[in-house]
Amino acid sequence: GFEQIFKNALTGLPLGGGKGGSDFNPRGKSDGEVRRFCESFMTELSRYLHPSTDVPAGDIGVGGREIGYMYGQYKRITNKHGEGVLTGKSILFGGSPLRPEATGYGVVYITKLAVEKKLGRSLKGMRCAVSGSGNVFTYCAQKLMEFGAKVITASDSDGVLVFEDGMSRSDLDAIIECKQIKRGRLSSIKGNVSGRYMPKEKPWSLDIPFDLALPCATQNEIEKADVEKMIQNGLL
Repeated sequence: GFEQIFKNALTGLPLGGGKGGSDFNPRGKSDGEVRRFCESFMTELSRYLHPSTDVPAGDIGVGGREIGYMYGQYKRITNKHGEGVLTGKSILFGGSPLRPEATGYGVVYITKLAVEKKLGRSLKGMRCAVSGSGNVFTYCAQKLMEFGAKVITASDSDGVLVFEDGMSRSDLDAIIECKQIKRGRLSSIKGNVSGRYMPKEKPWSLDIPFDLALPCATQNEIEKADVEKMIQNGLL
């Protein structure tokens, strides 16, 4: 929608803001099943794609693996390589450097400016509640830790991992392995990280103190009751 159009206008690239997708649920599916679906999806979609017509991108549930499957099928069908018909490709076949990191890093750089310019403070030592456990979360958490902030939550649709004193680099690595390699749920690693797992919760519903809230899961995920609770718990 409009938000995508506005965002893409700032890049200077000829990208619009249309939204589309499928009702395929990848949860519990094997790599082979996901690949076959992506290839079938691209078989039907390919006739509508062109750098000057439509350029799809990944979103929730569609990362580098899925984009790679679809791009491979596009090449088979069209016998063309190098066309900019999908964003989010691996840098090995035409993707942009820092594309995976861009959103998460951007969240933190904007937050850093706001904290320094508006609050006259530093990110160092701040307790940050971050939602999600995918691409945006990963690089947001990584950059927050680089600036000395404490990342105290990670979440998926089943529950939240809470790190009272901030997660460590090994905790983040465990989350990355769980989500990006094993395609698992956070509950499966609750015994392998320093935090505690709280099922059927989200970071904003917890009665814990933190300074900053950084939603990195889905849009419109924070509701009025969540805001009221966060303010009561010391949100800046």
